[in-house]
Amino acid sequence: MTVRLRPHHLLCMLTFVGKGYTEAFTENYIRIAARLSAGEDILVVEGPDDICAPMLGEADMYCLNESVADRDIKASKAVEALLAAAAGPGASIWLNVTFLQRMRAAFGDGSIREACQRCEWSPLCTGIAASGFDGVLVEPRGCQPAQG
Repeated sequence: MTVRLRPHHLLCMLTFVGKGYTEAFTENYIRIAARLSAGEDILVVEGPDDICAPMLGEADMYCLNESVADRDIKASKAVEALLAAAAGPGASIWLNVTFLQRMRAAFGDGSIREACQRCEWSPLCTGIAASGFDGVLVEPRGCQPAQG
């Protein structure tokens, strides 16, 4: 199977430790983290993705906000610049040790975090990066977090 992720979730997954907007959102994300850790590929999509799914029925669908779409654009540009590979809608990404190490090193030094500006989760993610990504749930077998 393939996990569908919007571009800014390529950044969010780096620091996901089991906290989220709602219980349903968090439980869903934990399942997705397990799928990613088991080796499922990523298909980058535009708009709501597999992580957003539990929030789509809410009155104020945050995942459809213009600020979130802007975050996606900034994230895809940052990831593409870092990896010299496509990271926008339609891109297929294989989550492996090298990918995570490069992404976490860049996240830790702040070079790919423009999309994180004004995100309510940014302080939590900064702390997780500062801890060396301790407790993160997306870890392909044999992957050791990059030291920030």
